[in-house]
Amino acid sequence: MLSARRNMFAKILLSAASLLLAHLLHFLCSLMQFIPGFKHYLPSPSKERTLCHRPRGLQCISPLVQSVEETPEPIPAKIKGQIPQWINGNLLRNGPGKFEFGNDKFNHWFDGMALLHQFQLAHGTVTYRSRFLQSSSYLRNSQHSRIVASEFGTLAMPDPCKSLFGRFLSRFEPPQPSDNCNVNYVLYKGDYYVSSENICMHKVDPETLETKEKVDWSKFIAVNGATAHPHYESDGTTYNMGNSYGKHGSSYNIIRVPPQESGHGDTLEGAKVLCSIPPTNRAKPSYYHSFGMTENYIIFIEQPLKLNLLKIITSKLCGKAIFDGISWEPQHNTYFHVVNKHTGEVLPGSWCSQPFVSFHQINAFEERGCVVLDLCCQDEGTSLALYTLQNLRRSGQGLDQVYASVPRAFPRRFVLPLDVDSDTPVGKNLNPLPYTQAKAVKGADGKVWCTHENLHPEGFEKVGGLEFPQINYSGYNGRRYRYFYGCGFGHLLGDSLIKVDVETKNFKIWQEEGCYPSEPVFVPVPNATAEDSGVILSVVVSPAEDQSAFLLVLDAETFQELGRAEVGVPVPYGFHGVFSAH
Repeated sequence: MLSARRNMFAKILLSAASLLLAHLLHFLCSLMQFIPGFKHYLPSPSKERTLCHRPRGLQCISPLVQSVEETPEPIPAKIKGQIPQWINGNLLRNGPGKFEFGNDKFNHWFDGMALLHQFQLAHGTVTYRSRFLQSSSYLRNSQHSRIVASEFGTLAMPDPCKSLFGRFLSRFEPPQPSDNCNVNYVLYKGDYYVSSENICMHKVDPETLETKEKVDWSKFIAVNGATAHPHYESDGTTYNMGNSYGKHGSSYNIIRVPPQESGHGDTLEGAKVLCSIPPTNRAKPSYYHSFGMTENYIIFIEQPLKLNLLKIITSKLCGKAIFDGISWEPQHNTYFHVVNKHTGEVLPGSWCSQPFVSFHQINAFEERGCVVLDLCCQDEGTSLALYTLQNLRRSGQGLDQVYASVPRAFPRRFVLPLDVDSDTPVGKNLNPLPYTQAKAVKGADGKVWCTHENLHPEGFEKVGGLEFPQINYSGYNGRRYRYFYGCGFGHLLGDSLIKVDVETKNFKIWQEEGCYPSEPVFVPVPNATAEDSGVILSVVVSPAEDQSAFLLVLDAETFQELGRAEVGVPVPYGFHGVFSAH
């Protein structure tokens, strides 16, 4: 008995020593970068990740990922230039705005508490306001003055007031999903919600930004969450995707929420799962952030960025955060699934490509028996782990090294021929569209191997790739189109705005030194006939103390500045948003 106790004590002592050694090594590695001579011993980024330009002396952007105070009452913005009189409505933005409670600090950019922003445009004037989402996570953290709700990259520590045994037992409690909806605004039945990818959303008032109601997806349909990038029909029907987890593993689900109808409530009543798609590996489904939609089809991309469900379920027990359960597995290909959105039928074809990761689709449409799918693609799935607050707050060589290791996203086009059967010839390019060089070739195994076409010119790497893509959604989503807009990433955050012509592959750019523009939102001119007749709205922030955040208004056709509206309060860099017209 005494021997067994000694062995157990020795194991505990060995584990503690190993943990202490790991922390010591991490501290020494952090210290080395500040000591002359030692920097040569720091690990260099892998060559595979540094295919694009590697700038030196990037500006420190730490102020853009720091906590700010909310501005609940509207304040007038200072106008420079001209804000078109016809723009009347609210630009609603979402993103993280608080990164610590008491002495506890979040680890990852995605963990910050949701701060809702509103730029209200009316007859050439602009006002600004912001409010923190009154989520359960925010309220509980505030009440206890520490982090009590775990987030994507941060594991909440046990209550220090509990006994040692109580803190130990709390490790075995199942992790509770966060309701910190800090990604986007979404619409269901004409109501505005803020959403992340978790099981709960919050209905909000777009005029006051007040939090109204918490809505749980699982109360309406058998899913455990949904994306923050749904698609909309002109009649108000909304399509989305969400995973479900059961005793047989996981499933990808296509969701349809009807428009507001008599007899149905005003939340998610009437929502329906159109179909369920089994993952290639039910224990390790793919992570996805968005999907494509055409007039008749939903296109889902199953990519080798995997959710290890066992690791995620046991993350709290193992003292790990959720994102530790996400892994990039490039030994697997990327697969495309096509679903008839009217019937829920999963088309029997099998389309695949070399491994890539896509967080945001640009557009999709049908032509001559094919689906054309445009995406922002990365050749490596390692970027999620790199967007820690520690990395974003670096400066000097440390910041340059992080940026050099982040995979770039580039716009690409895929063509998926739908009429493929046993009689379809093997080895022949099945793409019949003369305006795209994308290829689709059936292999001997019956699978269609898809090779992309770049939707950018040579030298596009110099702008750092492109993300946060947007189009003239109301006029051209699901249709053949010509223009899309996005942020160039010459830094860890967007540092330019770009307009791309998919036919000529030429692009126009807006950039101002020391400025970091957000996702561009297209607002069409009333009764417009041209695709790019409208304006681009983008919230631009700067780490410089003497530079105000401002709402930028560009002519979408010429990409020239029309005006800007400066606000006198700090605004952090955010994620996504929508324009709500009055």
